Formats: sequence, C-alpha cells, structure tokens
Amino acid sequence: MKRKTSFFVSLLIVLTVVLAACSGGNKEKAGDKSETTEPKAGGTLIYGRGADSIGLDPINITDGESIRVTHNIFETLFVYDDKLKLQPKLAESSQVSEDGLTWTLTLKKGVKFQDGTDFNADAVVFNFERWMDPANPYHKGDFPYYPFLYGGFKGDPNHKIASVKAVDESTVEITLTERTAPFLSYLAIPMFGIASPDAIKKYGDKFYENPVGTGPFKFESWSRNDKVVLKKNENYYVNGQPYLDEMIFRVIPDNSSRLTALQSGEVDIIDGLNPDDADTIKANSQLSLIKRPSFNTGFMVFNTQMAPFDNVKVRQAINMAINKKELIDAFYNGYAEVAKNPFPSSLWGYNDKIEDYQYDVEAAKKLLAEAGFPNGFKTELWTMSNPRPYLPQPLKIAEAMQANLKAIGIDAEIKTYEWATYLQKTGEGEHPMALYGWTGVMADPDNFLFPNLSNTNIEKPASNRAFYNNEEFTMLLQQARTTFDQDERIKLYQQAQEIFHQDAPWVTIGHTTPPMGLAGYVKGFKAHPMENDNFAEVYLTN
Repeated sequence: MKRKTSFFVSLLIVLTVVLAACSGGNKEKAGDKSETTEPKAGGTLIYGRGADSIGLDPINITDGESIRVTHNIFETLFVYDDKLKLQPKLAESSQVSEDGLTWTLTLKKGVKFQDGTDFNADAVVFNFERWMDPANPYHKGDFPYYPFLYGGFKGDPNHKIASVKAVDESTVEITLTERTAPFLSYLAIPMFGIASPDAIKKYGDKFYENPVGTGPFKFESWSRNDKVVLKKNENYYVNGQPYLDEMIFRVIPDNSSRLTALQSGEVDIIDGLNPDDADTIKANSQLSLIKRPSFNTGFMVFNTQMAPFDNVKVRQAINMAINKKELIDAFYNGYAEVAKNPFPSSLWGYNDKIEDYQYDVEAAKKLLAEAGFPNGFKTELWTMSNPRPYLPQPLKIAEAMQANLKAIGIDAEIKTYEWATYLQKTGEGEHPMALYGWTGVMADPDNFLFPNLSNTNIEKPASNRAFYNNEEFTMLLQQARTTFDQDERIKLYQQAQEIFHQDAPWVTIGHTTPPMGLAGYVKGFKAHPMENDNFAEVYLTN
C-alpha cells in the first residue's frame, strides 16, 4: 500500500499533562446531587447523536462519532480519566530507561478479549506490528494517527519505533529512536485501542465492521445511518461492570428532533443541543442538563494554497471582519468562550499575551484593499450539515459569517455536505474556506497543533485542512516533541502561537462546554472532556 506520513482526520483532533481547570460534567439542575444508592444492573441505554460512525476499527478512524462507540469496545494501555489525569488501563505500570529511549510496560493479568482469547504481551506486539508495518498482511487502511505520532511507518527514515518486544507474557519492551516527551500519552489515545489478534485475522479488511476488544461492551450490530448496538461483555474483568445490558447509539441528525426523542423517552441521553434546548431541559423535572468540560476549538480554515487565501492580508482582513462575540452570543447560549488561539486556555502552554484580531469592518476593508481586492471577491464558505460539539449550529453560524463577509465586499456562497463527505472533500483541499473544529484526545498542545497545522500533514488526504506551510512553525512543534523540560516546551508552544496569530491560517471562533440532556433515571454518567465517556459505570433506575 502507499505509505503516508500525514493522516486523514475528522477531527477531532487531542496530551501528556493534567488539564487542571477541567472537571467532570457540571450538574446544571439545582438540587441534583450525586447518587448514594447502589447501582442497578440491567436495561438498555439509547444515546441520540447527530451523525453515524465512519468505522469501528479504532486505528483507522479519527472522527468523534466513531470514537464514541469504539471507546466502549476497545481499551488502551493507558487512559485519561474525567479529570484528564493519565492512568494505567491495560498496562499496570511503566518504567523508562535512563537515556529516555526504552519503555518497559507491565500488563494486567487475567484479561480476555471479547472473543474469549487472552490479552497478553504477544497481543500488544501483534497490534503494534499491524499498526506500524505496511508489509504486515493486516495493515489494511490509512492508520492515520500512527505516522502522525511516530514519524512515519516501519522502514521510513523518521520512524520513531526501533522495536516492540514481548519480554514475557505480561511485559512489553518498546524502544524508540529518539526521546519522546508525550510517549505514554500516545498510548492513551483511543485510536490505539488493543484489538483481538484472532479477530483481526478472522475478519481481515472487514474488521472495521466486526470490532473485538477488551472493553465493557461488545459489538452486536450496525445499521448504517441508523444505529450501532453493543451488548454487555459478560466476561469483563472489572467486577460487576458494566451495569447496562445493552447500549444503542442512534442517529438523529436534527437537533430539535433529538430533543423531542429525549422528551418522549425514545432516547435516554443526547448531545448537540440548540441554544434554547438547554433551557427546555432545565425546565423539565424529568430531565437533567450537564455541561461537558471544554476541551475543543471551533474555527474556520482558509485553504492557504488557494488564491486569494494564499495572501496573508486577505486572511487577516477576514479575521477582522468576523464578529466572533456576536456569533458566540447568538448561537452558543452561554456555552462557549471566544477563541483567540488554536487550543483552549485550560491547557498548559496557552499564550494569553496574544491580542486577538478586533472586529473592525473599516480596518478589514482597508487591509483587503491593500491585498489588491478593494471591491472584494466571490468565493465559497463550506460547512458540515450536522452539529458538532464545537459548532452546535453550523449552518446558522455559516450564514452569520456570510453576512460579516458581505459587509467587506466578499460574496461567499455557502456549500454544505454530510459529515463523511465533508471530511473527504476538505481533506483533498477542495474548499476555499470551511468551518471545522477539533476535540482534544491528548492533554498536550501537540495534539491540537501538530495534526491541524504542521506542514508534515498537508499531503492529501490532509489533516492540516488549512494546508498551512510554515517551516519555522513546524520546527517549533517538532522540537517540543523531543523536549522533556516542561518550561521549555511551554516556551516553544507559545512561540508557535505567535506565528499562528500573525499568519492567520484560521479564524478561531470558540471553545465550547457542550450541554447534554439526560433522562432523570440515567445515573453514573460523567461527561469526559475528550468525549471518551465511560459507560461501564452508567446505570438506570427506571
């Protein structure tokens, strides 16, 4: 297969250090307190969501709707808890050699895959060999996150993994070619869920439709654009969990229809609420409203390799023309803050000294004229059709931005596509301007910056949808990846943000705390900042 050093993302995209300001889902309803009763076993939970999964093989996906499902089927060696602290999962502990190159992982014992086969060191080695070696017979697909993290695939000059060995049944030794500061965090990314070697061999390139992991729920069925059904893993190694017998992820594209389904009891939990929906849920004594802690960014990308957006003055002028505060006030209902940088202020390394572009129509017109467009120009503004956590009303937001652009003479036609098509087309660079966003999967600035802005990720299909190509910016990101000193890494990321601000490859819009609606009988749910919700602890009281 063709080797790729860039990856195809939805994306999300993403992190080694604790995110101190984030917490679990905040209860919005007054008097709603933590449960003290014993969890109740049994029942079916139906999750209403805005779009279908793209695939269910975690190593070959990057979109949030796929991860939402696979996170409950597969488990990683390490995991971020709901406070974004790195915790052991399938691994029990780790040690690193004095030179920072060799990592020794001790694995949990007695864990089985959902097909009854053993999880052990050989299984971990099998997964790594599948991920990293294009010559491996089970390396079917793009494996997008692997080259992003490890500098390419096996045999590529910049590949960072020298070897992965099973020392004994419960010990794995991974040797890297260079010091890698966030290595353990890489192992916590949902895309690196450990899959059953026997199932991979059995299903081959259809594994994405027949996933088998070690998680609390096992795959039952998938009706495209309708629902994914998961059943309780009766042999799950955590005693008593999961409490639910069944989980169903049901696609309901329209926000209002999803709310109606929650109110009528057709579904038990929903995301992607319209602004007024949150107030409707608050007013209903049978429902609860929670906020997902912010760990995302919504933005509009310029295709910087397409005229006139290859002109930095055009990009800066548009940044001045977009009234971001008005967008947040009108379409987020208090569940977002205006963004000025490419990742949220709750993440370490944030550069608060940067002054955002001020909304100034006249200054934007002047700058546009300096760029050679005194009368503006015609273009297209692309948007996805379905809501995203960072863009709860994408079409309305696009329409408001269209009006802002019209005020400085830019006539932008809105084009919209369903999610999978949108990802494909923007990855190929067909868009002039496009709304997009990212939810972090790693508590490290690298996860927001490298996939979305590094010039190593502009090969099509590209994750860098701005096709932003700044060598100095990328060098800062690469230097930060090999630097263990935290203070030095902060300096590097702050310098990178200054370059980003000057070059303006995006219009940053907002960081959201997306509201979610739950039926009152749904207990034990904690909204994870990265959307890696753990349903093993959820139970129903009805």
